[in-house]
Amino acid sequence: MHHGEICGRHFASGQPLRVKWSGGIITEVAPAAGTPMDTWLAPTLLDLQINGYGGVDFQRDDHLTEAQLLSAARQMRRDGCGRFLFTLITDEWPKLMARVRQAKAIRDANPELRTALAGWHIEGPFLSPEIGFKGAHNPAVMRDATEADLRELRAVTGGDPVLLTLAPERGGSLEAIRCAVSLGIVVSLGHTNAPADRIREAVTAGARGFTHLGNGIPQQLDRHDNILWRVFDTPGLMPSLIPDTHHVSPILFRHMHRALPPERIYYTTDAMSAAGAPPGRYTIGAIELEVGADQIVRQPGKPNFAGSALKPIDGITRAAQMLGKSWREVWPHFAQRPAELMGLRNEIAIGQPADFCIVTENPDGTLREARIP
Repeated sequence: MHHGEICGRHFASGQPLRVKWSGGIITEVAPAAGTPMDTWLAPTLLDLQINGYGGVDFQRDDHLTEAQLLSAARQMRRDGCGRFLFTLITDEWPKLMARVRQAKAIRDANPELRTALAGWHIEGPFLSPEIGFKGAHNPAVMRDATEADLRELRAVTGGDPVLLTLAPERGGSLEAIRCAVSLGIVVSLGHTNAPADRIREAVTAGARGFTHLGNGIPQQLDRHDNILWRVFDTPGLMPSLIPDTHHVSPILFRHMHRALPPERIYYTTDAMSAAGAPPGRYTIGAIELEVGADQIVRQPGKPNFAGSALKPIDGITRAAQMLGKSWREVWPHFAQRPAELMGLRNEIAIGQPADFCIVTENPDGTLREARIP
């Protein structure tokens, strides 16, 4: 709905509010009386790593259409996520830039997509080819970043928010980080086995995030020194976690929340085309993937995970269950924290998009439904 009015309680303060919107923009936020006790208002979920959704694969289709992109965005909106970063994984750089150009042209011409598609996340090809750390990425096309690459990325994306995931052990990575930051690109480390001193140097150079911590690592790690301990020990990084109970086990998920300050954790689904869709065969680019009833994404015949079929709102529910907290306590990790990393506003305020979530609870206080008007 482009126009409307609703009363509910603010998810964080509990304050009763009346919110009005017109033309998809919030026009009034005021105190309210007689607000339903089980209706809450919360900023939209903001996912910084969406590789595809609802049967649409951003990586594979070099002929992405407006209808496909709208379908993916609307299915994410149905699942509580009003804004996302369009994410592409490792491939030949010209192909990645061509896909961004195509998707940006579609986005810029459509008002609905201009609100939903908040920016771009390029995950690779500047990653570690090391077994266990490369994940589902193709090491054959991985390489070092150049200043020309970064300037092209900024030129293609214009003034849009951009997140770039790279491995800091690659040649010239510190110079690449400094160049990216100077261009207004947010740098996240990931798919990396960099030593602790290199990670600290990357943070000093300007890196601020760490992509899906706990994923993109081998199953067996050195108990004395590994990438998890190094990230825990490095101030200045904000890691993302995939709260699906698979990529990060519940016990590790809880330990991560003890090891890291709350303001240093944000959530992502790392969703691919199977998210919000039935079990079956799907793709990320040229990689064929299989999704079972358990929503775990694997390459056929292999045990390792590859992407995620998690719906954003299910990430809130599962995070709350794993931590033994309420949905209200974990919501900021999937709303305000990612916005802070990217320098975006994500709040219920006059002039902001009317993509906030209307949340209803069950009698026991658990989340029942979240919808965006």
